[in-house]
Amino acid sequence: MGKDSEFYRSKRNHQLLRLRSLLDQLPGFAQDYIHSKEITSQPSTLVSYSYDLITFFTYIKEKNPLFKSTKITDFHIDVLEQITAFDIEEYQRYIELDVSADQKTIHENGKKAIARKMAPLRGMYQYHYKHKNIKEDPTALVELPKLKKDKNIIRMNNYEVRAILNAIEYGNEQMTKRQRAYCQRTKARDLAILTLMLGTGIRVSECNGLDLSDVDLIVNTLTIVRKGGGQDLLYFGEDVHNVLKDYIETERKNILPAAGHEKALFYSLQGKRISVDAIEKLVKKYAQMAVPNKKITPHKLRSTYGTALYRETGDIRLVADVLGHENVNTTIDYYAAIEDEHKKMAANAVDFKRPDQ
Repeated sequence: MGKDSEFYRSKRNHQLLRLRSLLDQLPGFAQDYIHSKEITSQPSTLVSYSYDLITFFTYIKEKNPLFKSTKITDFHIDVLEQITAFDIEEYQRYIELDVSADQKTIHENGKKAIARKMAPLRGMYQYHYKHKNIKEDPTALVELPKLKKDKNIIRMNNYEVRAILNAIEYGNEQMTKRQRAYCQRTKARDLAILTLMLGTGIRVSECNGLDLSDVDLIVNTLTIVRKGGGQDLLYFGEDVHNVLKDYIETERKNILPAAGHEKALFYSLQGKRISVDAIEKLVKKYAQMAVPNKKITPHKLRSTYGTALYRETGDIRLVADVLGHENVNTTIDYYAAIEDEHKKMAANAVDFKRPDQ
C-alpha cells in the first residue's frame, strides 16, 4: 500500500539503475556533486540532473577544440576552471535553440526549461567552489532568464467540468461508431479517473500509482504517494465514491490483469497498470470534445480543483495541504489570480445609498 507498494519499489529501483547508468557517463567530479544531492533529492530528480550535465559536457566536447579528443569520463576538475562565463552563456543560447548538422533534429526550450536545465550546472560549480576544489564560479556571472509569474491560470468553470464528464458518459455527435464503441469499453474507468482528479486535485503520477488497496470506500479515503515520495491520506466526496465503486464493481472486476499488474487500480485494455501517458491522452481526448477552446491537461484538472476549493473556503493553507504543496508560497503564487476576483467583489460590496438595515 502507498509508498511501500510493489509498484513504487519497482519504480524506485528502476530509477536507481538508470541513475547508475548515467553516472557512468559523467566525469568523477560531476558524480561527486550528484552523490552530494542523494539525501535531499529523489532519484528521478538526480536522473534529470545527470541528463542535463551529460548534455553540457557533450556540448563542451563538441564545441570547444580543447576537449574534442578527450572522453567526457576522462574530464578532470580543471576543466571547470577552463570554462569561462562566455562559454556558459553560449551554452545557454544553445539549449534555447539548436539545429543538428543534418537539419533533422531541432530542440528548443522556453525560459522556464532553460532555468531548470541550468540548475544542476550552477549547483555543480557552487558545490566545488564551496569545497575549494575550484577558485572561481563562472556560472555566478551568468544571468538566468527572468521568469514572469503567470496569473492566467488555465482552469475550467463548472459548466466546462460538467461538459467534459458528460462527454465521457454520452459521447459526442462527431464521434464515429467505432470511437463510441471503444469509449464504451472504458467509460467507467475514464469517468472514475477524471472525477477523481477533479474531485481531489491529485497529480497524474499519483493517479497512475494507485493500487486497489489504496482506496477505502467505507470512510472515503485515498492513500497516495506524493511527488517527493512521502505518503498522504486524502478524503473524497460522494461523487468520487460513486464512480470509483461503479468502476471497481464493473469494468475492473472483468479485467484479466497482466502478470505483475494485479494490484493496480486503473488498467489499460491490455490489463496493465494505466500509464501516465495514457491518462494524459484520455484527458486530452475528452477535453477536445467538450472544451475545444482550452488546452486541458491533467495539471489543469488540478488547477480547476485548487481554484474551486479556494473559492469555497478562502483558506490558502488548506489548498496547499490538500494539493501537497510543501511550501504555501507555491500555492499563494499559483492562485494569486483569484485575489483579483475578490477585489472585484469589493467594488460593489459597499453602497452608502442603501438604507441601514
